[in-house]
Amino acid sequence: MNISPDVSDENNNVASDNSPAEGDLQIYNTLLQLWQAENPIKTIKLQFLLASNAGLLGFLSLQNDNLTLLAAGGFVLNIIWLLSIGRTSLFQKAWKNKLDDIAQQHPDDMRFQVLDITSAEKRAPAWLRVIGGVSSRYYLLGTPAGLAVAWLAIATNRL
Repeated sequence: MNISPDVSDENNNVASDNSPAEGDLQIYNTLLQLWQAENPIKTIKLQFLLASNAGLLGFLSLQNDNLTLLAAGGFVLNIIWLLSIGRTSLFQKAWKNKLDDIAQQHPDDMRFQVLDITSAEKRAPAWLRVIGGVSSRYYLLGTPAGLAVAWLAIATNRL
């Protein structure tokens, strides 16, 4: 039976490995989970944005008297979606920046290089690199911005 003494800090937290790389790896993994969790959130927000605009379009065809009010509501709704999706994108970018900072401290440790897909992307077909190379931020933020402008145009056209 091998009994080794526990290594603990002043708060009696037992540490299995006190190397800086292991501590960074724990932080890296936590940030990676946070970064990954934002993808489905952005997708769901985009789906609700499109669904709410589709609902407004349905009311648009039924509405004659309060068309300007409905269109102004569509404008406000899309500005809110723009801010919401923008905030989610900001957090994801901030976490990615922190991940990159940690990865740069450990360039030879492949555990910190999981998000470096440059060489893998170069092996993909050119058409896929072009189509898939568009950052989701462009359409995630462009869609509510474009729809807000469209609703504003409808609202001001009816004034």
